[in-house]
Amino acid sequence: MLESITVKSIATYDAKGVQIDNLRKINFIYGTNGCGKTTLSKLIYNPTDAAYSDCCLRWKGNLPVNVLVYNKDFRERNFGKGKMDGVFTLGQATKEDIEAIEKMQSKLAEIRDKGIEKKETLEKQQKKKSQEDNEFKEAIWLDIYKENEDEFKEAFRGFMKKDSFRDKILDEFKSNKETLLTIEELKEKSQTIFGKTPTILPFLSTIEFKRLLEIESDKIWNKKIIGKADVPIAGLIQKLNLNDWVNEGRSYITEDETCPFCQQKTISESFKKQLEDFFDESFLQDITQVKFLSEEYNRDCRNLQNILEQIELQQKGNPESKLNIEQFSAFLKTLVSQFITNKELLSNKAKEPSRSTELISTKVQLENIENLIVECNDEIKTHNDIVNDYTNQRNNLIRAIWKYLIEGHRGIIEAFIKKQDGLEKGIQALQLQHKDLQDKYVELNKKIKEANKNVTSVQPSVDEINRILKSYGFLNFEIVPSKKESNQYQIQREDGSIAESTLSEGEATFITFLYYLQLAKGSTKEESISEERILVIDDPISSLDSNVLFVVSSLIKEIIKSVKQNTGNIKQLILLTHNVYFHKEVSFVDGRTLKNGNTHYWIIRKNNSVSSIQAFKMENPIQSSYELLWKELSNSSKNSGITVQNTMRRIIENYFKILGKYADDDLITSFDNPQEQEICRSLVCWINDGSHGLPDDLYVEQQDAIIDRYFEVFKQIFIKMNHEEHYKMMYRIPEDEKIAVA
Repeated sequence: MLESITVKSIATYDAKGVQIDNLRKINFIYGTNGCGKTTLSKLIYNPTDAAYSDCCLRWKGNLPVNVLVYNKDFRERNFGKGKMDGVFTLGQATKEDIEAIEKMQSKLAEIRDKGIEKKETLEKQQKKKSQEDNEFKEAIWLDIYKENEDEFKEAFRGFMKKDSFRDKILDEFKSNKETLLTIEELKEKSQTIFGKTPTILPFLSTIEFKRLLEIESDKIWNKKIIGKADVPIAGLIQKLNLNDWVNEGRSYITEDETCPFCQQKTISESFKKQLEDFFDESFLQDITQVKFLSEEYNRDCRNLQNILEQIELQQKGNPESKLNIEQFSAFLKTLVSQFITNKELLSNKAKEPSRSTELISTKVQLENIENLIVECNDEIKTHNDIVNDYTNQRNNLIRAIWKYLIEGHRGIIEAFIKKQDGLEKGIQALQLQHKDLQDKYVELNKKIKEANKNVTSVQPSVDEINRILKSYGFLNFEIVPSKKESNQYQIQREDGSIAESTLSEGEATFITFLYYLQLAKGSTKEESISEERILVIDDPISSLDSNVLFVVSSLIKEIIKSVKQNTGNIKQLILLTHNVYFHKEVSFVDGRTLKNGNTHYWIIRKNNSVSSIQAFKMENPIQSSYELLWKELSNSSKNSGITVQNTMRRIIENYFKILGKYADDDLITSFDNPQEQEICRSLVCWINDGSHGLPDDLYVEQQDAIIDRYFEVFKQIFIKMNHEEHYKMMYRIPEDEKIAVA
């Protein structure tokens, strides 16, 4: 069944167009000629025509039904060629055959209704699923994406739209097996991986200080290096503690016997021998060791200090340094100070070997520096490992970020998936049920078509048309089979001549409509006579007299009854007409049922060459032609000025001239104001001219400008003629309300 019609950008319908909603089984649409009724019927007949590209029809359950349209085009299609296709009906079928087909049709309608119900339920479930999806998508967009956009923007690349972000969250929820990290760990890694693209960093030079520590702890520094004790001179040297002084002075002794101190001939060979014996080989070895170790220590200190100072200089200028430069500098400063002290001690030992001394241990400082370098190199290794495996590390970090985000919102994600899974199962079940009903419908419809072929005939349709023609006085022609072609029929006069070209317009219209009614009951194809259909009837009585108008309305009322009772294959009727009497007659039911939920009413109007529509739902807006004139007047804003004046003229003519027997002068002289008399004269002068004359040019040209004045004079005619109550009744003004007077 049709539920709504949208028509725009065609004929008298502008780009805004009109929409006819809430169509029911029976639909009456009234409108004057040229207001757009035929355009509406043509749209329903062929909605796929390119001319109606901006229009649309909406069907119940999105299931289109066959539409049979009666309009001017229908007559031309079926009678323009001088012959008619035969209409198959069930007229020759047995009672059992008809009952069997009707039973199958009833079952078919039941299956269709169930299918529509299942589809509506399915669409509701799909809509609910989509709504849940949208709510979840918005929630995670705000709670996850927006909250973490600045921190983890790199991880979100490629998923910065709501749909793709939702899909990513669901995918990661199912597949992410990454180890869960803390937010601090993620941020720290992000600074390295998501910052500037990292490069390989060189390792810091390692330091070797084992030898330095060995020298510092050598026993030689504590040893008092002195001469041999059993030499005669030893007693005096040791008594006076002159070991270092004598040893130093030995270098000044020459080959002669002159003493370097007193310059006397006291240096004998014996004395030289005693000195050499006192400062023996053991003494010389110790002195040599002190000298060697001192030189080695000073050299190693200098080299190590150079290395460390170079490290310090390089790392201070390196923004990517992993070294704790502050501690390193502090330790280095202390170490250098210790080196200086030890060098001084070594120098003193070399000058005074007999003195015992102890070097400062640099072990703590060196180990502290070594630890800093090791820690730094460990971080450099980690950094370089990341650089060497940057893609994998980056991907691992991204997975870790998604893992963190998922775990923080596991509840809402699990709840959503559970709901979606439940809805999806329901949808799949409904789809299977709907598919099953579709298959049953196709199979049963096929059986009905086969049954129709076996029991159909065209003769009952011909007999029925001829019977109605004779019943209503059309005795000089009838429908007969064509002599040349099978299943083709012609209109033949009593004398045997073909009557197609000699039929009057009224006769052609009537027989066309009778043929249309037979098509409504049957079909030109045997297999489709029982298919459900919708009838669209556009002005079926344009050229018919009042007697035939009554016949047509009676035939249509029979269809209306069957549609309301849901019997037969006609499921919906849309009737368009411009004839007030026909509208009133065909819409009359029984005088008691004023409103019916299966029946809706509309009026189409055209103003300034643009059509508009007004819905009245179950309220029939047309009770009589006279009441219609008053309704048209109350909707004057939707009509042109000339239409308004003509409506006023017709009301005055009907009420005062025909019913009231008032003369023109009676109406005109009731006004005291000459201008109002002239306006009144312009209204009633149309009566005298039989609606063919034109009012004074002054009023035609100024029609829009004085329209309000026309209304005032029109109202005053009723007041001055003492028919104010009638004016109030027809204009729907409460009895206790005074009429405003300008």
